[in-house]
Amino acid sequence: MIYTSTYSSPLGDILLASKNNELVGLWFKDQKYFLGPIKEKTKEKNNEEIFLKTKNWLDRYFKGEQPNIKELSLNPIGSDFRKEVWKILCDIPYGKTITYKEIADKIAKEKGIKSMSAQAVGGAVGHNPISIIIPCHRVVGTNGNLTGYAGGLDKKEYLLKLEQVNIMEQMVIC
Repeated sequence: MIYTSTYSSPLGDILLASKNNELVGLWFKDQKYFLGPIKEKTKEKNNEEIFLKTKNWLDRYFKGEQPNIKELSLNPIGSDFRKEVWKILCDIPYGKTITYKEIADKIAKEKGIKSMSAQAVGGAVGHNPISIIIPCHRVVGTNGNLTGYAGGLDKKEYLLKLEQVNIMEQMVIC
């Protein structure tokens, strides 16, 4: 059984999902790929321990604090490749960004292969089922552009500004 709970954020309602008291999903309402990997029946259950911890984590995050991702038990549902990409996302420091190409290069190096598709990485980043906490909003295009965000670019921009990333400094004017 997948349990759900709703969190009211400054960016609108966020749906949390858990299984076995581990966080398996966090989506903005109506975002692209909403409930993406969830195939099981869901039931609202607000008093799950993981939901209480996650809501506390989100409260602190939206106050501009830097809660540690390791405080939460995460279990995103996805392919091995996607999980590999999401693991890299978890290592992006608060207030910093990385490019899709840098992630692709990192995976290629780890696998001992010549190259990895940045587009494939982009697909995995876009299907991240635990937005904000697994910080896919910190991934930008090679030229610094704020490309793609399943929750919407306005939310990505808000999150980066919250983390005091100078978005104009990130963008290269062509």
